[in-house]
Amino acid sequence: MMLYSVIGAGVAGLAVATELVARGARVQVFDPAGPPGAHGCSWWAGGMLAPWCEYENAEEPVLRLGQEAIQWWQDRTQVTHRGTLVVAGRRDIPDLRRFARRTEGFRQIDHDITELEPDLGGFSQALFFEEEAHLDPRRALADLYEGLMQEGVVFHAECAPDDLENVIDCRGLKARDCLADLRGVKGEMLVIRCPDVTLTRPVRLLHPRIPLYVVPRGDGLYMLGATMIESEDRARVTARSMLELLSAAYALNPGFGEAEILEIGVDLRPAFPDNLPRIRRLKGRIYANGLYRHGYLLAPALARGVADLVLNNIHSEMVDEDHC
Repeated sequence: MMLYSVIGAGVAGLAVATELVARGARVQVFDPAGPPGAHGCSWWAGGMLAPWCEYENAEEPVLRLGQEAIQWWQDRTQVTHRGTLVVAGRRDIPDLRRFARRTEGFRQIDHDITELEPDLGGFSQALFFEEEAHLDPRRALADLYEGLMQEGVVFHAECAPDDLENVIDCRGLKARDCLADLRGVKGEMLVIRCPDVTLTRPVRLLHPRIPLYVVPRGDGLYMLGATMIESEDRARVTARSMLELLSAAYALNPGFGEAEILEIGVDLRPAFPDNLPRIRRLKGRIYANGLYRHGYLLAPALARGVADLVLNNIHSEMVDEDHC
């Protein structure tokens, strides 16, 4: 039986390996950083499975393919189905209306929203995307890893040898040595503990400078994110970004002013010019990349596209024909 070598153990690589194994293929994974852990943008993701919300500023495939992700992840890790709430301050209500015009799949709330989230008493209008869900990215990575280990997949904490065959490259931004049109988009985010505020679902605040999302992780933990900056400086979080993230959270509920900052994260999301993922065949290798800010949302579709291509020679819409 043919052996496939996946390079990269982020969400793209683990999803590809999982899909190949599910179809009966033999797989090994190479990543010099070791098993999934505190490295890469997959670790710092929000984990929102929110295709309808993301459609506000994304192309149609994000909406269509993203809807398939919820069931894919539910079959493999814990997924919380509580929907997404989108809110705006009184002076930003026009932004809420604009958001509504650009997406679908929501129920408009024109009264007190404390029925859904009692700790959001300062907002009278909202959009409720009831079918959306979220997961804990770190748990999801660990669950994929454990599932692959149980299936006999070998993980190599080293660089892949140059003479490997049947290689699927999922290295993210590190693949720029072969993918010249790949760029990095900076994202900054915070993990905080705030037991005084209780939110049960992701909340998006439409903010003039940085649209904020707050994702509950349980036990008073929240992920605050995230900026999208056309910059490849991954060394630091700027003071401006931190202040604006915290100020936006405070606008959601002043109780966040007492939060404890546990982690500060920054990394670069790999993106192609149209911000959609691509599957390319170059010099005998398959490259699966460009998940941008939609890592957990589009990784299942990317993985299915790779498996279709390498196992059945079926070209999905993600396959970049110009580079095959």
